[in-house]
Amino acid sequence: MAAIDAELKARFESCALPLMHHVYTAALYLTRNPADAEDLLQETYLRAFRFFSRFEPGTNLKAWLLTILYNLLRNRYRDRAHEQQRVDFEIVADAYERVASAMPDHDGADPAQLYLHQLLDGEIDRALCNLPHDFRAAVVLVDVQELSYADAARALGCPIGTVRSRLSRARRLLQVALHDLARRRGLVKT
Repeated sequence: MAAIDAELKARFESCALPLMHHVYTAALYLTRNPADAEDLLQETYLRAFRFFSRFEPGTNLKAWLLTILYNLLRNRYRDRAHEQQRVDFEIVADAYERVASAMPDHDGADPAQLYLHQLLDGEIDRALCNLPHDFRAAVVLVDVQELSYADAARALGCPIGTVRSRLSRARRLLQVALHDLARRRGLVKT
């Protein structure tokens, strides 16, 4: 039994610990607080280690860790209404159409996705942190952590269509929020 535990521990350390930065980054974006992110990271890794024997080798370990993180976060913040901000999409839709018409084509790439991958400065971080929780979680998992839609859906406990919908709406909100930055950087026509 001790030999199995030592082998499992060594495998966990060699596979899961190198992903700690990715898990912490996701925790920080989702909690918006370094202390809460550290607590969530510690709890995620404790639970991951405890159940590492259930992890199927050859599957996506980062997705498995992020699923644990998100489930812990969802359980922790279930009763906190301030995390579930509401957005009036009717108001945003008009602004989005104005902004989208001013955006250059960039070979069909989504401008919000371009911004997230570049992470130009604090304005982007603030825009991401101001997204409603469910939208921010989808963006962090898919655009920042580069999980597939299927892995993100499993992590969030929702259908793939819901992930796509949240991403679409989040990207629109980011596009609107970051329009001034894009104009200053010369990414859109004035």
